[in-house]
Amino acid sequence: MAVVKPFRALRFAEPSERVVAPPYDVISAGERERYLARDPHNVVHLTLPDSEEEAGRTLAQWRADGVLVEDDEPALWALTQDFVGPDGVARTRTGVVASLRLEPYEARVVLPHERTHSGPKEGRLRLLRATHTELEPIFLLHRGSTLLEAVGEPTLEAAEGAVTTRLWRVTDPERIAAVEAALAPQQLLIADGHHRYETALAFQAEQGTPESAFMMVVLVGDEQEGLTIFPTHRLGGYQGALLGGGRADPREQLSYLETLPRDRAAVVVYTGGDAFVVRGDEGALDAALVEQHAPGAVTYTPSADEAIAAVDRGEAEAAFLLRPASLEQVWALAEAGEVMPQKSTYFYPKLLSGLLFHPV
Repeated sequence: MAVVKPFRALRFAEPSERVVAPPYDVISAGERERYLARDPHNVVHLTLPDSEEEAGRTLAQWRADGVLVEDDEPALWALTQDFVGPDGVARTRTGVVASLRLEPYEARVVLPHERTHSGPKEGRLRLLRATHTELEPIFLLHRGSTLLEAVGEPTLEAAEGAVTTRLWRVTDPERIAAVEAALAPQQLLIADGHHRYETALAFQAEQGTPESAFMMVVLVGDEQEGLTIFPTHRLGGYQGALLGGGRADPREQLSYLETLPRDRAAVVVYTGGDAFVVRGDEGALDAALVEQHAPGAVTYTPSADEAIAAVDRGEAEAAFLLRPASLEQVWALAEAGEVMPQKSTYFYPKLLSGLLFHPV
């Protein structure tokens, strides 16, 4: 069963938009420098420090100085994110911030849907050892609608990158009990945060303490209009025959791709001189088809325009433009115990870092 509970959040005594940032894994080197310079207490000083030991010292100093304070009473948090997606549509996504008991994947309580790599997990584990704090929540899906409605004025609010995040602190025992009961029989799907979840499992195995058995998560119901998956396009080399006669405009080919049935994998390949659709096997994933035709390393971007421009600038041999995976497809694979290639899904927007921390 899924065990969630309220937690005593560690948070900034004086909240400010200057101290928040996107998650560590979407911040470029240049963006990191800008966030570090934005405020001496910006969360990036913790999530992307010069060293893990420095993050530990910084966190301890902020607590000692009263920059960060811990709530006296455990709470759940209702969350909303207002945003305009990459498709230009305005949406609101809602969820619950809670403390989740860690379960190994074999227990089939928490389900992964993407592969992970060892490098990011090693760095996050060193950071967790140094800080004993979950610095960023991960994003999980549950079946059904939102379990905790926002009431009154928000406790915390911050805008970052055209996304406005609001949090409401909830301590009412009846509302908390209703959330706990609703989630107890459910399987939970990791939407974003596979590396951090597996890092938390490794940390708990090392520590063996009651505190380390829990982590901070955002739980989002899958029956809401604000939950949308966007594609992550690939850039890399192309191994295959160049198919002449296709439409030269990759955007037109991408529109055509969207009309094709989902029973077979298909992607648009743009090589600068031509754009064409490559079809794959029946039942195969679009992202898996890219792996067959892109030898070696690939890079990723959520923007089709940026992928096309990178090829035009000569920075990549080919762009692979994908359709978004469907939510039903992701759930079905996860429930079957299968995983997708890395970055097969892009649940926009990312969760904001710097509003709440979870000591472990």
